[in-house]
Amino acid sequence: MTMKNLLGTTVSFAMLMSATVATTAASAQTIDELYAAAKEEGMLTTIALPHDWCGYGGIIADFKAKYPGIEVNELNPDAGSADEIEAVKANKDNKGPQAPDVLDVGLAFGPSAQAEGLLQPHKVAVWESIPDGIKDADGHWYGAYYGVMGFAVNTDMVPNPPQDWADLLKPEYAGMVSLAGDPRASNQAILAVLAAGMAMGGAPGEEAGQKGLEFFKQLNDAGNFVPVIGKAGTLAQGTTPIVIAWDYNGLSWNNALAGNPPVEVVIPQSAALAGVYVQAVSAFAPQPNAGKLWMEHIFSDEGQLGYIRGGCQTARFGELVAAGKVPQEMLDAMPPAEAYKNAYFPTLEEVDANKVAVTGGWDATVGANVE
Repeated sequence: MTMKNLLGTTVSFAMLMSATVATTAASAQTIDELYAAAKEEGMLTTIALPHDWCGYGGIIADFKAKYPGIEVNELNPDAGSADEIEAVKANKDNKGPQAPDVLDVGLAFGPSAQAEGLLQPHKVAVWESIPDGIKDADGHWYGAYYGVMGFAVNTDMVPNPPQDWADLLKPEYAGMVSLAGDPRASNQAILAVLAAGMAMGGAPGEEAGQKGLEFFKQLNDAGNFVPVIGKAGTLAQGTTPIVIAWDYNGLSWNNALAGNPPVEVVIPQSAALAGVYVQAVSAFAPQPNAGKLWMEHIFSDEGQLGYIRGGCQTARFGELVAAGKVPQEMLDAMPPAEAYKNAYFPTLEEVDANKVAVTGGWDATVGANVE
């Protein structure tokens, strides 16, 4: 399987996600010292990490078990990437529990936060295993996982699921279609607009952002768009029976709902957009050592397997598979590779241009207040 990487070059899936199997392993003493310092701090403050997002519930539980004595303070699990950045800015001079230590944000938000001086560098032990295209050379931010934009569909209410973006405009889907976030703040929703715009023929970046806005205007004018943030509960209740979301969220919701109702995850035929999420330690982290220890955890074999268990492709996926470290049952539970054969990884410049177009133009063009 081949796809475009973040630098716009066509590469094999294995090349993109393994890059190199060489690692720069930190000594046990280094990790022990970091743990000791983090234990003195006594707490790690995260933000925007829902337990059903990419396996974070299990990843957090594993961190607690692995590093006893460090409380995990979870702020606003449903926050968007922009909300995370604002939380850092608002708490620059605050060392209390409302100040996040670590961030998990969409790709475009990493470099912009770095430019504003909001991040501190930390290169994890497996630094060399993270592909160059999804990390800052100095360690201010680095990608941990990615997903592909799709439709999570409650098939009890929608027995004929839409197969592509244009299908969402059909009258049979009146009052059914939602986004999994506010497109003025949520990276997931912002990139959903980009994917729609690409399906409408727009070149990735500003053009697709504009065409995506026009598509959602049509969807809203047709009465098909529901201005409610879609999640497992609204999907199950039928408030939002079709949610445009990352594939791993739809898979997680299906697992959580255990078939009541059944949820089908559809990858659109015309535009399969991949999106990387990057990790960072706040420059103003009240517990910086705990923040760095968290980074070591999520990039370790154990942490990366936690993401895979949650249905996500990870930065070290190819390396772990090649080393035989991913159990077959995990691989069997992943979406079939065929569904992602045309997945497109937008460049950082394309992501930035789309973000500006969508966040700046949603109110004027679409006018739906998503909440």
